[in-house]
Amino acid sequence: MDARFGYVLSLSAQVAGLSVFLAISSASGDAQNIFDGHQTEVAQSLLTGTGAVLQGLDKVTATVTVFTAPLDTVVRFGTLDITVRACQKAPPTEPPEKVAFLEIDETNTNVGAARLYSGWMFASSPALAALEHPVYDVWVIDCMNASNTEPDRSD
Repeated sequence: MDARFGYVLSLSAQVAGLSVFLAISSASGDAQNIFDGHQTEVAQSLLTGTGAVLQGLDKVTATVTVFTAPLDTVVRFGTLDITVRACQKAPPTEPPEKVAFLEIDETNTNVGAARLYSGWMFASSPALAALEHPVYDVWVIDCMNASNTEPDRSD
């Protein structure tokens, strides 16, 4: 930091603009949020889906399959059991991005079920947090019925 200016600029951002924080600190250490309340506005502007549209690749047969997975419902793709816990997308006025929280288990008759993946998967960057499996690839395409309201999970 150059002592003549006495200010430090701090910026942090998450992928897809889901979280943004910008602050300027003076030499005395006082921080001021430039976009006061902006982080809350970004979070509120995301559209929440009732499930996810996923695409799967069977590397053995070179078959690509598009399928839907409602929230909190196990969907089978080959030997994989996929559960979507959340799906959010940016509104049409923002840069396009869809993100889903997936839990992927593999069911093997000899071993039983084993958790292969649990985390957020981004449609625009599938390799950012990819499922690593020798036979299958799974990635997010879109969110189903995305809106500003929370989905009904009363089932």
